[in-house]
Amino acid sequence: MIVGAAALELHVHGSRSLKQKRGVVRSIVRRLRNRFNVSVAEVGGQDTWQHAVLGLSAAGAEAPIVRRVLEQALAYAEDLHLAEIIFTDVEILELPWRESEAEDLPWRESEAEDLPWRESEAEDLPWRESEGEER
Repeated sequence: MIVGAAALELHVHGSRSLKQKRGVVRSIVRRLRNRFNVSVAEVGGQDTWQHAVLGLSAAGAEAPIVRRVLEQALAYAEDLHLAEIIFTDVEILELPWRESEAEDLPWRESEAEDLPWRESEAEDLPWRESEGEER
């Protein structure tokens, strides 16, 4: 599993209050979430009038795709011209998850006899009784 994280540091020109800055930041966050299906949160600068840091994240199966989505999201944020982009960074993390490792998980069929919901016990469940009967 590939997880990508990006940082986006913003300077909101002309903002005279936290309310004005938050309006701009909320607009950017909403647009990034809707267009790129990434997770976005304000992670820094919450108490300043003109400075904000946004954190973005995306997950996928291939590193180039995750990186491209995050880079496109950062470029889109800059193209909005709602705030000046001061700094951006993208990091990709590969977590040790492989399909071959999934075979060793306890809920696989090879281990089913050890689980409390074995098929033999499933016949005793109340909703199983009515499956063969007509209503």
